[in-house]
Amino acid sequence: MKIVVLDGYTLNPGDLNWSALEAYGDLTVHDRTPYDVETVIKTIGDAQIIYTNKTPLPKEVLEKVPQVKFIGVLATGYNVVDVDTAKSLSMIVTNVPAYSTQSVAQFTMALLLEMCHRVGDHSRAVHDEDWVNSVDFCFWNYPLIELEGKTLGIIGFGQIGQAVARVAQAFGLNILVFSRTKKADFESETLQFVDLDLLFKKSDIITLHCPLFDSTQGIINSANIKKMKDGVMIINTARGGLVIEQDLADALNSGKLAAAALDVVSVEPMQSDNPLLKANNCIITPHIAWAPKEARLRLLNITIDNLKAYLNGKPINVVNV
Repeated sequence: MKIVVLDGYTLNPGDLNWSALEAYGDLTVHDRTPYDVETVIKTIGDAQIIYTNKTPLPKEVLEKVPQVKFIGVLATGYNVVDVDTAKSLSMIVTNVPAYSTQSVAQFTMALLLEMCHRVGDHSRAVHDEDWVNSVDFCFWNYPLIELEGKTLGIIGFGQIGQAVARVAQAFGLNILVFSRTKKADFESETLQFVDLDLLFKKSDIITLHCPLFDSTQGIINSANIKKMKDGVMIINTARGGLVIEQDLADALNSGKLAAAALDVVSVEPMQSDNPLLKANNCIITPHIAWAPKEARLRLLNITIDNLKAYLNGKPINVVNV
């Protein structure tokens, strides 16, 4: 049995080990596969099992590799695979859910604290000898913000949203949640489920943890920003498409919003004409919230469990049932 990993570098740049996957067949790992239909088809070759992270597998590819029986997505999101075509060709498609919950929650709070204290900017100022040349015993170049008593709006309340809420409550934040499903067990004096308009109206900080659906596409847009109080901070560690980037940039540049911190953008790698690159008070990181070694190891282990379950005739984490 032949196994091909189309783009393994992001998951494993060299600090993990593919040996557990090698136990199940003749394994070939490609760091990256340049995307065009013919190249992807050639790279897959006659493999029966293939893995992809971000290499697209559209209908045009899948129809040319009918011997493939199992497609493992090395991520939670699986929109890179035409799952309907895969189903019609009797190809099982699996994903890896919930491997990065704690990592993304931790990173969300790191972005929030960076907006509140600008630790990186102040460290750079010190290394530039601004403190050496200061006449005062301290200085700050940005407003410093205390979180106690402020209101955090969480849009989306799956495992990551829940983890963020737990950490945020430890900082003394009050939580407003908008979710398709109300989870009564979480309600308390410091956490309430509300409609979206009330969340926009009352929140001091808004963090996005929802999937990218038609209903959430561009949920941060000029109309909804107008509903917010002045000086709100926005965090997005979910999907870039949740934000209309020009609208966010305009709100940052006008001062309507105090700051934004984003780990995702609409087109990745980021394009040079993205308006957020030059927006005021906008922190951008290169889609790394999911990527601590511990989370990537969980991803790899669940990937292997998915294959093992499939080979045993009891597939798990199937997304194209």
